[in-house]
Amino acid sequence: MSLVTMLVAAWIAGRAAERWALADLHRTARTTLELHVLALHAEMQKQASLPLALAADPEIAAVAGQSLSQDLVARVNRRLAEVASATGAAVIYVIRPDGITVAASNAGAERSFVGRDYAFRPYFRQAVATGAGSQFALGTVSGRAGLYLARRIGGTGGVVVVKIEFDGIEAAWRAGGDGVFVADARGIVLVASDPAWHFTTLRRIDEDERRRIREALEFGAAPLTELPLHAVPGAAGLVRIGQGATPARTALALDAPIPGTEWRLHTLTPTGGALDRERAQAWIIAALVTGSACLGVATLADRRRQGHRRLAEASARREELEGRVAERTLALTDANRMLRLEIEERRRVEAERQRAEAERERLGRELAQAGRLAALGQFAASMAHEINQPLAAIRSYADNAAILMQRGRTEEAAENTVAIGRLTDRIGALTRQLKGFARRASPRREPVALDAILRNGLELVEARARTAGIPLVTEAGQAGLHVLGDGPRLEQVLVNLLQNALDAVAGRPDPRVTLRVTTSGDRVAITVHDTGPGLPEDVRGQVFDAFFTTKTDGLGLGLAIARGIVEDCGGSLTAADDPAGGAVFRLDLARAPSHGTSRDKAPAAAGHEEAAT
Repeated sequence: MSLVTMLVAAWIAGRAAERWALADLHRTARTTLELHVLALHAEMQKQASLPLALAADPEIAAVAGQSLSQDLVARVNRRLAEVASATGAAVIYVIRPDGITVAASNAGAERSFVGRDYAFRPYFRQAVATGAGSQFALGTVSGRAGLYLARRIGGTGGVVVVKIEFDGIEAAWRAGGDGVFVADARGIVLVASDPAWHFTTLRRIDEDERRRIREALEFGAAPLTELPLHAVPGAAGLVRIGQGATPARTALALDAPIPGTEWRLHTLTPTGGALDRERAQAWIIAALVTGSACLGVATLADRRRQGHRRLAEASARREELEGRVAERTLALTDANRMLRLEIEERRRVEAERQRAEAERERLGRELAQAGRLAALGQFAASMAHEINQPLAAIRSYADNAAILMQRGRTEEAAENTVAIGRLTDRIGALTRQLKGFARRASPRREPVALDAILRNGLELVEARARTAGIPLVTEAGQAGLHVLGDGPRLEQVLVNLLQNALDAVAGRPDPRVTLRVTTSGDRVAITVHDTGPGLPEDVRGQVFDAFFTTKTDGLGLGLAIARGIVEDCGGSLTAADDPAGGAVFRLDLARAPSHGTSRDKAPAAAGHEEAAT
């Protein structure tokens, strides 16, 4: 009877101790799970902003736009390698719109991604269609699994891709001792502390889905077998891990979603050691207490002392365990708070960046108009010389007319007055052009006569060219051409290019400026070629940037404003260095339909009259 009582008491005590230990283990495992989720989400968030930043890089955009410059490709390869090394990304590469990789951080490696076709990858198609894409898959070249984050490059249609591998996170999980893995919405294990779990599944995958996965080359030839987890009957949350009829070990299974994804993170916390220890202690205590009661009064005192001693030891071990759990919980809480502060700081920085960009755009618009007015001084100097000549001629004609009228030669005096009127009209035309240049104009596109643009533009610079002794050669090509745009603003662009060309050849041996007009289909090109020092590569890349200038007294706004005017008119303005010497600026405009010739002159004239009012 005593033996039966001892066994019943031991069983009841073991069950109670098991429930207490399991509840404590559940709290600890839940805290550990939340820490793993926060750490993995923070790592993914850190890498997620990298493709967006790289997609805005102008050199990367140039490479994705099918640029054939080997120097540019080499620079981009080096930069991608530096960024990958600094951020911990596995590889970074740039894909053209046709799916061919043109630059990569591993360009110098034996198994480089350069030249590979990734048009079949879902992340590439998603980025091209929606601007961003992501996919977890096995690398077709490296054979290593990872998360691919893709971002479309604006303007070119190419895609920049950052691959993240989770080797460091998996190693940290293994060091922790718990089983940890991440599964996608289909239940396929992507990242795991145990390498044998990679590409296993939490549920059975049917044959149709297996075929789609293999055709997409997501996980290579992985068999996608089910993960050996067996639920323990009657014990919620407990599973046995292993193969066959006698699974190897028991664990507490918990899972939680990873924010911003369809993934879930699972933890398998071993229960064997904790439960066995508490159960054994309960059994021993129950056996001692029950045995001491049954042995009688003679041995009661001695048994009591032994029971109290063992209870004290168990309490000390329990308090020590609780202390370690409290310390670990405090550390996890601090880490969680730091992660939240870092996320908030990144949000604040992003909002500040957006406000700065809006302010920069506003200042750019205001500075553009200020630059137009500041450039008037340079143009006014050339025009003053041109106006002085008609004024001197008017004075001479007026004096002669007075003398002729005194002598009765009225017909000759009338001819002088006609000449005075013609010279006055010329001065009026020059001042209208100057006022039209200073006026803030809204973009418009209408047929204008190219001959008028060239004639009015040359009038403003011919006097300066003659004074400096610089030949100004004009090759107008086909007569009667019309282009689409704003006549007075296009004259402003032409004057700016000619003035810059005269500045470039000033003081040079054999100075010359050539203005040439060519046509190709429905496009008309106006090129200004000088025999100056040319445009070095470092200057050519910045010549259209606002506030960039090579002149000691320049503002650096002329070419930036000129490019904006040409683009408003639907054209393009480019600069190149002539290997034979000098610089070439090319103004490309749309050719106006021939049937609009009779109507073109009226809008252009109206623009000059409006500027003169």
